[in-house]
Amino acid sequence: MKYTVSIEIALPRERVAQLLADPAHLPKWLRGMVLHEPLSGMHGQVGTESRVVLQMGQQRMECTETITRREPANLHGIPRDSVVHFAREIVAKGMWSDVRDRLTESGPEATLWAQENEYRFSSLPMRLVGPLMRGAFRKQSQQHMQDFKAFAEQGTDVREAKG
Repeated sequence: MKYTVSIEIALPRERVAQLLADPAHLPKWLRGMVLHEPLSGMHGQVGTESRVVLQMGQQRMECTETITRREPANLHGIPRDSVVHFAREIVAKGMWSDVRDRLTESGPEATLWAQENEYRFSSLPMRLVGPLMRGAFRKQSQQHMQDFKAFAEQGTDVREAKG
């Protein structure tokens, strides 16, 4: 299953890249974030493997995330004509995912964040149900992007949101 989502953020691309890459900010915009701890390597660097725990209602999901791409490596002084790329592989019981983020300038003080998502399911129930849940997966990805936008532009913290 593959899909792409995108959103425009009213901040310069370099600032968006720095906020996305900072692990201290993850719980502020990634709903359900319980834990994100590197098992090997340094957070955000290519090759780093991390344990990630998310809580969605009564459902708890634990997975392993491996950073597969970060370009440029230094997120300060990014040339205007370059594109920022982040990519990670996520493995959980019965599921594999590849997430590729692309940040481009859409104006002097605006960034377009496009995200390509690919999921593969190894368990029979998820192979049958997964494609039917494409809309739910897409909606969740879009929600994460909207939450990041609110955090980046207004400082909104999802942990303080009502409902």
